[in-house]
Amino acid sequence: QAQLLESGGGLVQAGGSLRLSCAASGISFSMSDMGWYRQPPGKQRELVAVITSSSVTNYADFVEGRFTISRDNAMHRVTLQMNSLKSEDTGVYYCYARKKGLRPYEVWGQGTQVTVSS
Repeated sequence: QAQLLESGGGLVQAGGSLRLSCAASGISFSMSDMGWYRQPPGKQRELVAVITSSSVTNYADFVEGRFTISRDNAMHRVTLQMNSLKSEDTGVYYCYARKKGLRPYEVWGQGTQVTVSS
């Protein structure tokens, strides 16, 4: 059974850092594009960062160099290091996995809350 389990969310002051982690199971991790979305309060879900199966990364414009996404294929884990957090970074952060081509899938985690106090 495909599963993504996020951890590392919490409450932090503006300017602080958090490290989100996503542990994957039941998927072809090394063949999956992995990423993070977030949903701010009262807003739609939006892409934060993605790292492809080839470890090519892409970030939303609002990241502005503050976040770093990385993956560990041996551990089936993807992390999002978030620095210089702002109050507008508050939201629920979701991990996702996507594979195209043969036996495609899209899997989402349940989300982890990030709250940045100003």
